[in-house]
Amino acid sequence: MKILLGGIVAVIIGVVGLIAWWSDFLELLKGIIPIILVLGGALAIYLGIEDIKTSSAEKKEEAPKEEVLKEEPAKEEGESKP
Repeated sequence: MKILLGGIVAVIIGVVGLIAWWSDFLELLKGIIPIILVLGGALAIYLGIEDIKTSSAEKKEEAPKEEVLKEEPAKEEGESKP
């Protein structure tokens, strides 16, 4: 019950604060949004590069396995292993 009351009080104080300092809040957003966009874009570039590296490494690993499978002679059903 204490947590619920604390949450209600926090919401009321937050709404009053936004109403009282709305122009300051908007100035803060004007400064933060470009920084968030730059950091988010940098993160997206980094993750894209890592994805490309991972997919190219997987392709290199798959190629030798396919060649090994092609080189093995096909065994007939009647043959047994020595």
